Amino acid sequence: MSNHSAAADAALLAALRTAPKAELHLHLEGTLEPEMAFALAQRHGVALRWPDAQALRAAYAFDDLQGFLELYYAGCDVLRSEDDFFALAWAYFRRAAADGVVRAEVFVDPQSHTARGVDFAVFMPALARAAQRAHDELGLSVDYILCALRHLSEDDALAMLEASRPWAAHYIGLGLDSSERGHPPAKFARLFARARALGLRLVAHAGEEGPAAYVAEALDLLGVERIDHGVRALDDTALLRRLARERVPLTVCPLSNVRLRVYPDMAAHRLPELLRAGVVATVHSDDPAYFGGYVNANYEALFTAQAQLGADDAYRLLRNGLQASFAPAAQIEDWIARLDAHWQACGYTLPGPAH
Repeated sequence: MSNHSAAADAALLAALRTAPKAELHLHLEGTLEPEMAFALAQRHGVALRWPDAQALRAAYAFDDLQGFLELYYAGCDVLRSEDDFFALAWAYFRRAAADGVVRAEVFVDPQSHTARGVDFAVFMPALARAAQRAHDELGLSVDYILCALRHLSEDDALAMLEASRPWAAHYIGLGLDSSERGHPPAKFARLFARARALGLRLVAHAGEEGPAAYVAEALDLLGVERIDHGVRALDDTALLRRLARERVPLTVCPLSNVRLRVYPDMAAHRLPELLRAGVVATVHSDDPAYFGGYVNANYEALFTAQAQLGADDAYRLLRNGLQASFAPAAQIEDWIARLDAHWQACGYTLPGPAH
């Protein structure tokens, strides 16, 4: 088949849904569905502001990132016991496996919990147990990345990192999330230097609500290997060329970008421009309970709305995601071989190298 328009193309959407894929930008706390939030609130006697799950879901309409974050952090309050965190993670892993995810690198926000008196000793054993079960029962490869909350101080983040050290076997990296405005990557240079000395993989949110300059700062001052979001890089031609030249992956979250008003609608999303510029763009779901869908829903929304995207683009996005993961090289090669076989079995030819 040729790289014809994918808009409303049922065959291509089916191929995408069943393809092996990686989820590299997923906040565990952002998978808290309203029904689970109410069940946990009832378990712990927590009073929520909404009368039921339907009303809470209706509140998931945001004008900007800050509006979302306020609701997001309020939702974290129902996560109190080891069983809560296990249930949350296991529910996500089951959804991920159903979407064809073979590799999940899951963000966790420890400061959202330790500030409430919920210690690493509560949530880390639960997350480790869920990851092991996902491997054993679902064939899913899982690792965790701890994220620092950028609206808090760097000293607070350094204390979080040190408190995490007894659990170092259960995570592989450090990230940076929460409000970009007024909190440039430079604020966390010491934190990322410490994480690098500990041998952690480094990523950071930059260039979603923050400017393109934050993407460059994350690369130059924090030494990150991937940029989470990064779509504002399109505002800086030299930076865009650098990202393409240095093969820096961008973990793009289409539904999130639309829900948080980065773009007015999916048809206006500029991900195709990233691909045309030779950037290693990838597709993920960010906070799917809040933004309207897990990873397959992001692919489907994007390819349904964007007439200029076709089968070659779909393949490259899938391959980029697998290639950009922090999994062992041999595993990545195996997943890409599976993707190639799947793509050809669906009747598509493998595209040549991206330019």
